Amino acid sequence: MANEPALLDAPPEPPGTDRRPAGPDYRPALLLGSVFVIATCGLIYELIAGTLASYLLGDSVTQFSTIIGAYLFSMGIGSWLSRFLDAPLLRWFIRLEILVGLVGGFSAPLLFVLFEYVTSFRIILYALVGLTGVLVGLEIPLLMRILENRFEFKELVSRVFTFDYIGALLASLIFPLVLVPQLGLIRTALLFGLLNVAVAAVVLYRFRETRPYRRGLLTAVVLSSAALLACFAYAERVQVYTETLAFQDQVIYSKSTPYQRIVLTRNARELRLFLNGNLQFSSLDEYRYHEALVHPAMQALPQARRVLVLGGGDGLAVRELLKYPRLQSIRLVDLDPGMTELFRRNELLLRLNQRSLLQPKVQVISADAYQWVRQDTARYDLLVIDFPDPSNYSIGKLYSTAFYRELDKLLAPGGRLVVQSTSPYLARRSFWCIAHTLQAAGFHTIPYHLYVPSFGEWGYVLAGRNAHWRPDAGPLPPGLRYVTPQSIRQMLTFPPDMAELPTDVNQLNNQALVRYFEEDWGPYTH
Repeated sequence: MANEPALLDAPPEPPGTDRRPAGPDYRPALLLGSVFVIATCGLIYELIAGTLASYLLGDSVTQFSTIIGAYLFSMGIGSWLSRFLDAPLLRWFIRLEILVGLVGGFSAPLLFVLFEYVTSFRIILYALVGLTGVLVGLEIPLLMRILENRFEFKELVSRVFTFDYIGALLASLIFPLVLVPQLGLIRTALLFGLLNVAVAAVVLYRFRETRPYRRGLLTAVVLSSAALLACFAYAERVQVYTETLAFQDQVIYSKSTPYQRIVLTRNARELRLFLNGNLQFSSLDEYRYHEALVHPAMQALPQARRVLVLGGGDGLAVRELLKYPRLQSIRLVDLDPGMTELFRRNELLLRLNQRSLLQPKVQVISADAYQWVRQDTARYDLLVIDFPDPSNYSIGKLYSTAFYRELDKLLAPGGRLVVQSTSPYLARRSFWCIAHTLQAAGFHTIPYHLYVPSFGEWGYVLAGRNAHWRPDAGPLPPGLRYVTPQSIRQMLTFPPDMAELPTDVNQLNNQALVRYFEEDWGPYTH
């Protein structure tokens, strides 16, 4: 197009300007390419905020829903505010890119640090989400105004939103598969902050229309890049510092996997494992929990030869099962290979689980248990269900009638299953909801509990197709530190403050258990 107009905010050319053709004008393509980067960065910041909120505050569905809603609403405000930005538009665009890079890039380290210092963390979280959303919302309308004289309107809209949606797709794929496991949340945020600033730098360099105000913006680009790069270089120290604030003991291992944040701490007396900030066990008293999980069920199954463990990637339940030489095979299915690999390689943990996951009769499978049980055709004498507590819907489905009916298909004649079932004292409705859900799935249930110092009263439900079971049905292996026939009988007695009470059944379409769990534990966690 020989008479193609200049960019909207182009200043008049000074006298003597060389007007000879300079070849094709690639600048509109460069701006369209920046839409791709902007969309990718914007969605990454949104995913980081949702993931970080679920790590720190729990209940991932609620956190992601509110974060996404607040972010999209803020983008709408930003789009509306873009009408008040006047020429020169390129200067506004470069400023916005720098601001988005700084706010989005520093969001994760800032939130991790502030979580342990401020009481109104949610206000700061949503303020950062809102500010990022407003800045991102300003960008696309601004770019469309800059490009409006370069393309017909329908072509402009088509191209801009095509790049926008492709960038969003890329972000949604690389965030869980590459960025979180390889970089972690802090480095991911800083990296994409640098990408935003890089867009500002490229536009500043490639567009001659920016010359009148280039020096000030160039200084801002350099300082912003330096700050983000410095924080990126020291990101591990920032992460260690924030975890030092969050955990009383020395952090000796920490890693973000696609599924969770794994942290291992140590003091003079014990090791402690935390998943997403929640204590999973203490080496001082985990034997109580795992002996109670395994041995009452095994005592009732002298014929048991095949066992399936769902969850329990630490290998501690498998350690207890290996005390029965008659078992021919133990299959463990855990979602997170990062967890099982840690407990197959770390020397401290190998001593704790007695190398259980390395034994020949133990098969370790990394898979989603919900999908696995629907495909498994084997039959087992015992199913040991050692999932985390039902704090969100993705875990809550593993405590549902639909899941328990699938487990029923895996039981050999006379087989049993045992489910860790949270605290019958602190989360009384949650505990009895699990028992009632198993009953609704067709099982006869035997609830029991014990005291674990790190957790308080803790509960389990033993279930099977029939109700015939005695606590002294069979011998126990030697060397147990807590479980005896007498202690098993004591586990079956519930005092009035933990006695059965009516609850809804946990089904996929209501997830009543997650609601109970949040209400039961809320006063102790907020």
